[in-house]
Amino acid sequence: MAARAAGLAAVVAAGAAATGLLRRPTGAPVPVVTPRGQTVPLAGSGLYRYDSVFTAAGNTAVDAVVLALGVPLVITAWQQHRAGSPRGSLLLTGAFGYLLYVYATYAVGVAYNPLFLAYVTLTATALWGLAAAAAATDRAALAVAAADPAVPHRALSWFLLAAAATTAAVWTPPLVTALLEGRPPDLLEGATTPVTHALDLAVVTPAAALAGLLVRRRDPRGYLLAAPLLVLIAMLLPTIGVSTALQAAAGISFTVPEVVGPVAGFGVLGLVGAGLLRRLLRAVPTRLTTTLPAPAG
Repeated sequence: MAARAAGLAAVVAAGAAATGLLRRPTGAPVPVVTPRGQTVPLAGSGLYRYDSVFTAAGNTAVDAVVLALGVPLVITAWQQHRAGSPRGSLLLTGAFGYLLYVYATYAVGVAYNPLFLAYVTLTATALWGLAAAAAATDRAALAVAAADPAVPHRALSWFLLAAAATTAAVWTPPLVTALLEGRPPDLLEGATTPVTHALDLAVVTPAAALAGLLVRRRDPRGYLLAAPLLVLIAMLLPTIGVSTALQAAAGISFTVPEVVGPVAGFGVLGLVGAGLLRRLLRAVPTRLTTTLPAPAG
């Protein structure tokens, strides 16, 4: 099932991302007044015409990263998984986890457009593909990685716990402040609710915390849970970089700290996450040549 889901996800994601890039906004923004009385400039043209200028530029950046990196990652992992590689199966969970996050966000957060059913298809495919790939990943191979001294287990555990804490610390205070002041959160713009905050706080934060605790105990399940999170974190660097460039080109004003801070911060986070993912994958064998003994009792 994971192999079929990977093939479908690669084709549909490539088509959706290419459409977003080919139909990117080209006209003048269209100001509208939201039900909350805020004036927001919509893109006004292209696939994301009903999204704000800021959001549409961000969506275009995500499309570029999906097409350039996400789809090739799915195809590479798919090929390795089909060859029976436990490493490929683990990488496939990471690829599906990334696509699930992207297209769940699109399905519920992007203003309705002609690709809505494609987003729903990709969300469902990535969700069930992730479950199938996780079930197919050899637990004995994960146990090998958990016992490998070359894997920085403590650093990986701390990184995942820090990622959980940082996400909660970044997203929660503005939401609490807005609630106490009786106003919508900052940067809500034309959206009806902060979708990214919801997904990050409800799914990513507890998943990263749980993975960090399991890795600390050298539990193979922690490494399985860590793979999608590390792929997602590694994709932050190109996504933030391209988003900032496209948003600036679209006329969004940033101060120097607003540009340097997020790019540098997420850049370091992405590089560290990519390095940890690489070392974890190298510790997972492509083939199991021996069978681990069954636990006593």
